[in-house]
Order: sequence, then structure tokens, then C-alpha cells
Amino acid sequence: MPGFFFHHNDMTELNEKGNCKLAEGKIHKKKQKAFGADLKNYLRCMVPHIESGIKTSNSRNAMLSAEEVIQWSQSLEKLLASQSGQGVFWEFLKSEFSEENIEFWLACEDYKKTKSDHLHGKAEKIYKEFVQSDAIKQINIDCQMREVTAKRAKDPTHSSFDEAQKTVYILMERDSYPRFLKSKAYLNLLNKLQTSISK
Repeated sequence: MPGFFFHHNDMTELNEKGNCKLAEGKIHKKKQKAFGADLKNYLRCMVPHIESGIKTSNSRNAMLSAEEVIQWSQSLEKLLASQSGQGVFWEFLKSEFSEENIEFWLACEDYKKTKSDHLHGKAEKIYKEFVQSDAIKQINIDCQMREVTAKRAKDPTHSSFDEAQKTVYILMERDSYPRFLKSKAYLNLLNKLQTSISK
């Protein structure tokens, strides 16, 4: 039977190519191991930060009682009266890309407590941030109310934003708040607190 004959040079070339592929495979494995080690180190560095984040959210939950969280379902007013409630509701609104509503409402609440000599500065800031037509966090109010609020902001009093604030409150009450009460964020929190009580 005829045999296969390779020229000596062809054999060494094949061996070299084979060795190169083996070497490439080893380098690739080394890269994978190095990447794995880098990833492990990165995660090791991140774990304390992640854990601290979890601890802070848990510590906020630890201060919460199931009773307080149940009260949030009674009215939007009760939800917003609770600082923890504001935080949880803000997270929910952020997930729906409408956090400007609660931010505006809170800014108005703060504005009402402002000393008279600081009203101008705060009114201008609230107007630019939430009310003007190209505002970064523009709230959903009609053109007429936008114009009225703009006039009131130029000559500010403690009630300059009252109407706009009331409109945003009603919008949250009718739209976002019912969805919040049915959301996983709210129901999971309530369930977690009720489970910890029963233990």
C-alpha cells in the first residue's frame, strides 16, 4: 500500500503550527484565568460597597413598621407624610420616569417654609427646574397654568406654586399612586415587614 510521505520541512512546519495553536490555546486559557481573577478581585472590592448599600436599605426598612407601610395605602397624603414613604415612592416614580412630580411637590413644600428674603432665589430655581417650557424636569401642567405660574414666580409669595403643586398632586394621586400600591416594590416591602413580625 502506498504510504504518505511528508517532506521533512513540511513536518516541522506542521509541528510548529501545532505548537503555535497549543501555545495560543494556553495564552487564551491564561487570559481567561487572568480575567476571572480580575473579576474576582473587582467583586471582592465591590462587595463591601454592595453590602453597605443593602445594609442602608435594610436599616431604612428596619425602622419601618408594617403598620406604617399599611398606612401608606390609606391615602397619598399619608404616604407623603412619611419620609420613608417619600423615598420608596420616589424610587417607584423613578422606575416610571416620572420622579419630577414628587421632586416638584417636595420643592414646593420646602418653598413654603422659606424666609421671605430668600423667596426670589428659590422661586427662580423651581421655575427653571420644573416649570419653564424647556425645563430639565418639566412637570405636566397645561400652558395656561405654566403662564400663570411664571408670572407668580417673577413676583413671588409663599403661595406662588400652590396651584401647580395641587395639579401635580392630583396627577400623582389619580395616576401613579394606585399603580404604586399594586407594584412589586410596595407589595414586597409590605410582605417582608409582615413576615418579620410573624417570625
